[in-house]
Amino acid sequence: MKKAILFLLLPTLLFAQDFAKHVNPFIGTGGHGHTFPGATVPYGMVQLSPDTRIDGSWDGCSGYHYDDSTIYGFSHTHLNGTGVSDYGDIMLMPTMAESSFDNKVYSSTFSHANEKASAGFYAVKLDKHNIDVRLTSSTRVGFHEYTFNKAGQANIILDLNHRDKLLEGRIRVIDDKTIEVLRRSEAWARDQYVYARIEFNVPLKVNLVKEENKENTKLEGIYKGTELALSFSKQVKKGEKILLKVSLSPTSYEGAKLNSSEIKHWDFEKVKKEAETLWNKELSKIEVTSDDKDKLAIFYTALYHTMMQPNIAQDLDGKYRGRDNQIHTAEGFDYYTVFSLWDTFRGAHPLYTLIDKKRTADYINTFIKQYEQGGRLPVWELASNETDCMIGYHSVSVIADAMAKGITGFDYEKAFEASKASAMRDVLGLEAYKKNGFISMDDEHESISKTLEYAYDDWCIAQMAQIIKNGNEVARFSKRSENWRNTFDWETGFMRPKKNGGWDKPFDPREVNNNFTEGNSWQYSFFVPQNIFGMIEAYGGPEKFEAKLDEMFNSESKTTGREQVDVTGLIGQYAHGNEPSHHMAFLYNYVGKPEKTKEKVHYILNEFYKNTPDGLIGNEDCGQMSAWYVLSAMGIYNVSPGNIEPSWSTTEPYFENIKVNFENKTSKIITKNMDLSSFGFEIIKRELFALPEKITPVPIIQAESKAFKEKLKIELKSQNANDKIYFKINNYVETLEKKSFELYNQPFEIQQNATISSYVINNNLQSNTISAQFFKKPNNYSINIKSKNNPQYHAGGPEGLLDGILGTENWRKGDWQGYQSQDFEAVVDLQEAKDITEISARFLQDQRSWIVMPTKVDYYISDDNMNFTYFGSVNNTLDPKIEENIILNFIANETNNKKARYVKVIAKNFGKLPEWHQGFGGDAFIFVDEIIIK
Repeated sequence: MKKAILFLLLPTLLFAQDFAKHVNPFIGTGGHGHTFPGATVPYGMVQLSPDTRIDGSWDGCSGYHYDDSTIYGFSHTHLNGTGVSDYGDIMLMPTMAESSFDNKVYSSTFSHANEKASAGFYAVKLDKHNIDVRLTSSTRVGFHEYTFNKAGQANIILDLNHRDKLLEGRIRVIDDKTIEVLRRSEAWARDQYVYARIEFNVPLKVNLVKEENKENTKLEGIYKGTELALSFSKQVKKGEKILLKVSLSPTSYEGAKLNSSEIKHWDFEKVKKEAETLWNKELSKIEVTSDDKDKLAIFYTALYHTMMQPNIAQDLDGKYRGRDNQIHTAEGFDYYTVFSLWDTFRGAHPLYTLIDKKRTADYINTFIKQYEQGGRLPVWELASNETDCMIGYHSVSVIADAMAKGITGFDYEKAFEASKASAMRDVLGLEAYKKNGFISMDDEHESISKTLEYAYDDWCIAQMAQIIKNGNEVARFSKRSENWRNTFDWETGFMRPKKNGGWDKPFDPREVNNNFTEGNSWQYSFFVPQNIFGMIEAYGGPEKFEAKLDEMFNSESKTTGREQVDVTGLIGQYAHGNEPSHHMAFLYNYVGKPEKTKEKVHYILNEFYKNTPDGLIGNEDCGQMSAWYVLSAMGIYNVSPGNIEPSWSTTEPYFENIKVNFENKTSKIITKNMDLSSFGFEIIKRELFALPEKITPVPIIQAESKAFKEKLKIELKSQNANDKIYFKINNYVETLEKKSFELYNQPFEIQQNATISSYVINNNLQSNTISAQFFKKPNNYSINIKSKNNPQYHAGGPEGLLDGILGTENWRKGDWQGYQSQDFEAVVDLQEAKDITEISARFLQDQRSWIVMPTKVDYYISDDNMNFTYFGSVNNTLDPKIEENIILNFIANETNNKKARYVKVIAKNFGKLPEWHQGFGGDAFIFVDEIIIK
């Protein structure tokens, strides 16, 4: 009998442990963590939190920053640690006395001394009117308690123009205790729908309205427009409370009403307790013990941060808004949103495969529905919108990892179909990637990062193909997964950008530029998780690879090039504050140096995670920064998610006692000396298709420049001594079809426009065929540029402004020269006096990137390069607020021919960015490409 009683008590004791007490929601709210401190439950639809920043600034992405002292209101949706601003839906703010919709008036100062936060709970005192605010939530309902410590008129402001652009607002007053709201908005998600039902515990009356109703229709109790706010008021006694419940739905008013049934009472403490219970249930999946309270706070807050998203995005009856903007019903799974996959495929999703297999299957079923309803798998999906933020098609990593670990509950064949569809598109450099085996700067910006990440994703698809026994696709995608070799410069030992068939010059591996995604070559040169031992071999073997890792960690902790706010937490060139570096410390394991992995991992655990508001070294990024901590503290990390033979890369655990409680009611204890390589999953024996031989890397077509005056030397190079290089020249006299490839023996010269095509054969394996185009300049002009360009935006040097090669709207490909905080001035030498009838210069605008048209362009001419006379001026006519990338040609004509040898061009810089611009106060760029003189 005693044994039976003990057995019955065990589950109760497990959940009775208070893991939630260790959570400090303020971790990451300072510095660049971008987290928020408000009330939410695991994976909940509602994130009810204060908003202290409403300007869309980078450090205000979550709506809250610990440095602030003003609260504008409490909204019901927030993003956890992103680098782009959105959400902040259904904002409510209690005030007293006269109502106002000026947020400078209805906002209030606050003090951190009067602010509290815990898992599922937030409280603060608003100083302006001495109002105490307490917040908690269920999955779909936010619960507010306002205590008015003064007698008088209490107001509750509902401002739908808070933060985002309001596309459509509707408020319907059902009665004096109930209203319905639609907020359709545009920000990062271009068309977001939020329906809400707001219930008050006491009657309130509408006492002020702001409404811009373009339809000019008035219906009693219904308000609508793109400018919309209401104030609700009531006379209160000192100490009186007003309670609110706000239920959300992505589908309809009916959905919001249904979801409101999650909380059928007005007992705040009960809801708070239920939220804590939900958190304890989830946090109890990993039990750690320590005498160090800060370590416990850091660990359980990290675990908490991994569980704040993805967010449930369906009503209680399963209805959700699909990627086609239609309403569907989830059957047999739960539908989620907020998939920051470029970040989370690395650590967060592997963590979910360990402790949350059910939700992992739900996420993949969500991916499949988004493919069926939106045409493709998510990249960075937010509120049923594809933001197309970041790169790769990393849904496939999540899918492959789940399949490899035997997680079921989704259609493997359909998941493979969707994955293959993503890989076979012809966008974002994929067309060139498929054709050439790599992406060049000429094809697409961020070319190195995209090539490397596409290659990894292709390997994930090959792993899926192994599991579903599709041999043809195993061969196809395994071959594509080796495309990383086409970006590896064997001479410098770095992944290096290519331009027009050759290596881009000059090259600095520390430089953060548009050839990499939020990083530099150091931070991408170790990203071959699909073939780590092949990467080690390419570097020259284990010793040289170890030396390269050492060099990275021991280099100067300073990057060059663009100032990239994401590149933080530097240890040499390792940047823990951004995701591409997260696996690197574990690479020492692959060269037999686990002690170096332990040294680096434990240093990061100790130094880059603190129990303070500024306790994260970089953006939280929807749980990835914290997932790294959770996994590494357990002594495991998944360097190669998706591997058909899954294994953790391991190190010494950070805690003495770690226990993992799995969904199947079993538990496992981690000890310091145990083998953790297969911890938490069973190795599945499978018959595997043989893999194709490794690819032969493409040759290098090297020349001094793309354009030349008289003749140009061409040199072809390849990686291996026994390679045979073949080439042919198309000089536009003979067509490519008529020319045949010949064996390359030595450099050669060209004297006219030409296309060089080349491939390599090694051991009967032929590389992809690549091409490079070279142009004989249409003139012999020279140019003297008086201004100093930004080193990243050089377009191949001064002659690039006269070469007849015109840059496109995608300036990130490197064909434009950029000048910041200065006018552009240059003098063109025509080499002899000529009749001039027209002078023009092309400029580009991308105001979101601080590139703005010059205010005007002046042209002058001279015979002696000292005394210039006026030729003409062209004023800018393009609105600087236009968001599209636009090219304008500033043309000055002269009806009477004027003769001169020298032409001066002066383009006036826009100056400081205005108040409406996100970079207000910063210095604008001028981007110029071609000067044409007729």
